[in-house]
Amino acid sequence: MDWDSGQVFGQRLVPANEAVLGWVGQLPRPVAVAYEAGPTGFGLARAFAAVGVRCEVVAPSKLERPPGDRVKTDRRDARRLARLLHIGEISGIRIPSVVEEDARDLVRAREDARADLMRARHRLSKLLLRHGIVYYGGQAWTGTHERWLRQQRFDAAGARAAFDQAFDTVLSVTARRHRLDEAIAVTAAQPPWAPIVSRLCAVRGIATLTGLGLAVEIGDWDRFTGASIGAYLGLVPTESSSGTSRSQGSITKTGNTHARRLLVEAAWHHQKPLRAPGKALAARRAGLAAAVRARGEAADRRLHQRWDALAARHKRPPVTAVAIARGTGRLVLRPGHPQRLARTSPRPPAQRQPGQRQPGQHQTGQHQTGRWENPAPVARGTDPRENYEQPLHGRSTLEVRQRPAVPDEHPVMQVTGPFPILKTASIVDTDLQGDDHGGKHET
Repeated sequence: MDWDSGQVFGQRLVPANEAVLGWVGQLPRPVAVAYEAGPTGFGLARAFAAVGVRCEVVAPSKLERPPGDRVKTDRRDARRLARLLHIGEISGIRIPSVVEEDARDLVRAREDARADLMRARHRLSKLLLRHGIVYYGGQAWTGTHERWLRQQRFDAAGARAAFDQAFDTVLSVTARRHRLDEAIAVTAAQPPWAPIVSRLCAVRGIATLTGLGLAVEIGDWDRFTGASIGAYLGLVPTESSSGTSRSQGSITKTGNTHARRLLVEAAWHHQKPLRAPGKALAARRAGLAAAVRARGEAADRRLHQRWDALAARHKRPPVTAVAIARGTGRLVLRPGHPQRLARTSPRPPAQRQPGQRQPGQHQTGQHQTGRWENPAPVARGTDPRENYEQPLHGRSTLEVRQRPAVPDEHPVMQVTGPFPILKTASIVDTDLQGDDHGGKHET
């Protein structure tokens, strides 16, 4: 579509980067391209970026479609994308690097092997169940169970062939999963994945596979905060509200399904009581800095306490696991925390305003009879503790008396008067900004 004249150009092309680049190169400049994310991958977007053409890869779930539009064709979709790109109503997704996509393919291949193994085991166990053969020797799919399977014999030729095929499928898929696990362990120990995977493994329930899976699926961690990571993973509740009525339902289940599954599986580990870390967790934390280990232990305590609190409210375990998964993402991406687990580079020191003290440092001032001299006021918004809401009762007058301050004591304010009307006011106390120990007030 020509942005000046509105002329529409159309051409059916083969899915080859050279053919698409050649046709786009013949169009009048400047040129912008958009296409939907899907099985075509990001190779075309990287090819356009290499030649200096703007290319937006759009998530189909983010495209608004009128409810009455029931006709969907490739031509109509292409023209619709062009119109949305023209008016600036398209927000492209992040294009992963070649290294990220390579590691992502490895992790997703392992996930496919896990699903294939589960289906193969179900087929084998149900085949035996149909013939009245049930294993009672303990937990299934162990070494003892495998030896028991090798001892099974069938008189009928059809059943014998079906059993051999199903058992061979289980063995082959298990071997494929082991090979992928070894490749994942090697990849996680190499840059750029080693720093972030090792930090994520400080939390209970996150090992090498889960840590690398979260790293490659989320990619750039700095684009999220503790509040936005839940929406990206589809762990926030759906909502249908109007006016004063608010109705929330199940989680949205949008965004990255792979990362959501990993977090939910890791959340179930926090149901168990906190004990001394086992050998595997202790080995993962051994090579980490003391601050990172402390951050992981604090996350374990907080998530377990959250699980107990939800269980005390009689929440179902699956609902609790989803809430803990959302909490895990928030703790890992705690904004502003210098030792947050998802940060691989050191955080730059915060710039403090004049008059604002360091945490734990007491404010200084001059005590005089009946008067307290405040330091220079701090700009609003620099410290979240400086602005807070308090109910203030008042009518037309407000009498404030301030008694003389005692040395080494914060001033005490006294507010008196009949106040039948309830109002809300924002109160800023510059004496207590950044004070970790609080102050004494009397109202």
